[in-house]
Amino acid sequence: MLVLSRRADESLFIGDDIKITVLDIRGGQVRIGITAPDSIKVHREEVYQRIIKDSES
Repeated sequence: MLVLSRRADESLFIGDDIKITVLDIRGGQVRIGITAPDSIKVHREEVYQRIIKDSES
């Protein structure tokens, strides 16, 4: 796992097409923005796990 430190309004790139931006940090929560092509699906982990579980049924 790569671990990075970012401040609000700072970004990182995954490949050439995916940009992750830290929007806000308040208490124990971080708001992030994700810019990615429409062909890339982005889900919160709990939603992704539900999708995987449902597809196995």
